Amino acid sequence: MRGLDPIFQVLRTVPPLAWLPLSLAAFREAQPSAIFVIFITSVWPIIINTAVGVRNVPQDYRNVAAVIRLRGPAFFWKIVLPAAAPYIFTGLRIGIGLSWLAIVAAEMLIGGVGIGFFVWDAWNSSNLSDIIVALVYVGLVGFALDRIVALAGRIATRGTQES
Repeated sequence: MRGLDPIFQVLRTVPPLAWLPLSLAAFREAQPSAIFVIFITSVWPIIINTAVGVRNVPQDYRNVAAVIRLRGPAFFWKIVLPAAAPYIFTGLRIGIGLSWLAIVAAEMLIGGVGIGFFVWDAWNSSNLSDIIVALVYVGLVGFALDRIVALAGRIATRGTQES
């Protein structure tokens, strides 16, 4: 954690859309570049929350694993993953929200298709009612995605995760 955390913190603080020119240069196409921007936006809260979850595995769990000589993959699957799962799903919920934000922003800049392009096109056409409808749509889809991930988290963690 001490070695990787500074790297994660530096990369995490780079604004997502600042990655767009580099991804366009690397991929030379709009769609893979947008996907990369979405990925780079959403991956940091997932990684950081997962690391916190793994670091916060209760010592009692580790002691029980030592007593029953649980090691390697069995220790990971039976102790670490279940204990870290609430943190992982919290990171996923944050990541989903950020990725939805990045989708809209990337589509505004790249153009062509999508809700971001629709909002930008409506702005250029001075059609504020379409923008309001799009914003409500974005909010509702974001809410639905959050609820889906929260439900998956409750199922995966057997209800131990807060909603």
